[in-house]
Amino acid sequence: MNFLRLISGTSALTFAVFASPLAGQEHRGPAFSEDGTVNVSAFDLPPSVLASDESRQAQEMRGRIPVGAMTTGQDPEIGARRATLARMLQPRVDLIQQMYPARVEEAVIAGVPVRIITPAEGEFDPGRVLINLHGGAFNVCWESCSLIESIPIAVMGGYRVISVNYRMAPEHRHPAGVEDAAAVFGSLLEDYDPDSIGVFGCSAGGALTAQLAAYLPTNDMPQMGAAGIFGAGGVRFQSGDSAYIAANIDGSFPGPDVDGQLAQDLTLGYFDGADYADPIISPALHPEVIASFPPTLITTGTRAMDLSPAIVTNSALLAQNVNSTLIVGEAMGHCYQYNPALPESREAYAATVRHFRQNLD
Repeated sequence: MNFLRLISGTSALTFAVFASPLAGQEHRGPAFSEDGTVNVSAFDLPPSVLASDESRQAQEMRGRIPVGAMTTGQDPEIGARRATLARMLQPRVDLIQQMYPARVEEAVIAGVPVRIITPAEGEFDPGRVLINLHGGAFNVCWESCSLIESIPIAVMGGYRVISVNYRMAPEHRHPAGVEDAAAVFGSLLEDYDPDSIGVFGCSAGGALTAQLAAYLPTNDMPQMGAAGIFGAGGVRFQSGDSAYIAANIDGSFPGPDVDGQLAQDLTLGYFDGADYADPIISPALHPEVIASFPPTLITTGTRAMDLSPAIVTNSALLAQNVNSTLIVGEAMGHCYQYNPALPESREAYAATVRHFRQNLD
């Protein structure tokens, strides 16, 4: 198996890293300052021998989800930025639709635009439904990410997946996205039991899934039946060790400075004026909030900037006796599931389908 899996009952994840200098490369080791800051020597990181042949050959685990590229050096007008990203990702959408034939219907639920994705052939589960909250840094990627994330799960699992076009920056601010997600969830309660509704998303959508799981009980709404938090966690993005490490070994996103301040706001102001420690934005920091979470599947990668938030969220869930499973893809970057050609991605799809089958009534 090409990824590391932690299942319920495991309370901590410990990595032992054994490094040896490459031929002709001086290795001086890290230097530690009195305040605990580590000065890391330069080194070459080769493709992992534990990753699939496809991932080693393609080397697509850096910069292939171009959120960082779309927020630097690009047309600042948001409409042009979204259109450019849609063109960039269209080949990926085409590949997904070729591999997983699906029907896509545009609709509106509770006043919110949505896409309803079902398998092109065969029936879909009539008693259970999934909500997808797409990625894109809370400001882009509805056009493409909603399909890239939803189609494989709908087809492999035989599910009806409703992807939500929630309000984003720069036009809107938090809590617009979670309010839209809650509105769609509330409307689905007319036809489904809450234990039959699952919610999942990648990147910003993964963070929004965690926010929704915190938001529902806080607003006297029933909890969802199961959650999938992919490429994210229940704490702010670009936080923890992985934000610094991924910035230097993956490069898709800039890292914070030594004081933990973000060099760049990838969300284009979506959280302006909000407290990042708020129980809805960072439920993993609040035991009484995360204790109400449903069974949760979390995926990340060893080279992903979201590795630390994912680990912290998994540990917080387990500490509150919530059923939580953490999958860490070896040598994988942020939201590696966006590349369906990788065996690691297809394994993650299968794990997602199993998760919802096992935990939704």
